[in-house]
Amino acid sequence: MKLDPFVCVDEVPFSATREQIVKMRGNPARTHRNQVGLNELDYDSVVFRFQDCGRLEAITMQAPVVHIGNLSAPFTAPASFVRTTDPSAFGKAGFLISPSLGLPSMQTNLTGSPH
Repeated sequence: MKLDPFVCVDEVPFSATREQIVKMRGNPARTHRNQVGLNELDYDSVVFRFQDCGRLEAITMQAPVVHIGNLSAPFTAPASFVRTTDPSAFGKAGFLISPSLGLPSMQTNLTGSPH
């Protein structure tokens, strides 16, 4: 997976609308509203989450490696990568927040293992 912080994940910009995602990828396998009030387009391998206003809030996918600029990190150790790369990272409510890497809520148990 290639991440351009706050700009895009792979070929999908965060400015994309729900309609643009469906046009690019076809109809999702599932759609629903999640427990935090975001509307999801679930394509099995990737989930796009939108706010009610239509803003693309999050893109979640499974990938063996995430590429951020010229940095690469295995998904098996996201917390250690974030802490090493972003000194401003902090933990809150079971999430590791990395403002400088554009990872607003990388889910982790804060010891280094993803959930």
